[in-house]
Amino acid sequence: MPGQDGAAFPARGGCTTGRDWGLLLILSVLWGGTFLFVELALPEVPPLTLVLARVGLGALALGLVLRLTGGALPRGAALWRGARGMAILNNVIPFTLFFWAQTQIEAGLAAILNATTPLWSVALAHLLTADEKATPAKLAGVALGFAGVAVMVGGEALEGSGGRGLARGACLLAALSYAFSALWGRRFGALGAAPLGIAFGQLCLSSALMLPLALAVERPLALPLPGVQALAAVQALALLSTAAAYAIFFRVLASAGATKLMLVTFLIPVSAVALGVLVLGERLEARHLAGMAIIGAGLAAIDGRLPRAMIRRLRQ
Repeated sequence: MPGQDGAAFPARGGCTTGRDWGLLLILSVLWGGTFLFVELALPEVPPLTLVLARVGLGALALGLVLRLTGGALPRGAALWRGARGMAILNNVIPFTLFFWAQTQIEAGLAAILNATTPLWSVALAHLLTADEKATPAKLAGVALGFAGVAVMVGGEALEGSGGRGLARGACLLAALSYAFSALWGRRFGALGAAPLGIAFGQLCLSSALMLPLALAVERPLALPLPGVQALAAVQALALLSTAAAYAIFFRVLASAGATKLMLVTFLIPVSAVALGVLVLGERLEARHLAGMAIIGAGLAAIDGRLPRAMIRRLRQ
């Protein structure tokens, strides 16, 4: 039975509703802010320590919410094994790889490589599931989405070699890990898992895994205290891009399925650019607007409702 924090996961993802798309948009803003917050924090907080702070503070925030709302914690060995898999695939591996990569490459390039996640997700879902097979419309939508991200970020971001090449490879591995995590999360449907409880369990286990690693490699207790800007970025990363985002993540995974959930990575660069304009005073260029339009066309193709309505209208 689900806890008071929300409905349990169904056995499989359903169709994408307007509410799902709204949650995906909110999630894209929360995760789009990740690139901004990491950029502000990394000069003073090393990557592994930043990962630990993100998941640790996020776990504390969700634990407080569960306490105040009377929500249920994951119960049973199967749920905790599932949460452990999510912790590794959805937090420890991708966060570590992306944060390290952003010490070598700019946030824009990390965003475009992160946007390969739906490509991995469509391929893995087609190979490993019975109910999320690839269709021509879905493949066309994914291709359009990736093209829109490429247009928006710009080809010049792909220049460079050496450490940048390793960083690009790390981002691709992180994107693949995200795709695996979405498929792994489907197992919660058969276990009666409540989304908020699973998110809390995932972040607790991520913290337990990251703590000895960060202590051994970066010795964060010996580092100087970060400045106000870096500390604010860490808090925003933990509370907004982690605690709040994962509460939404598991709800959309339950209702829309793994493949459509990963479409959020197409929207993340849009949010990242918008936040750069609003917060950092960056300039909105024509390629950004063109890329956003292409991404919108790709999402419409994958959703399918708008193209079907247009075809019906043409046949009348």
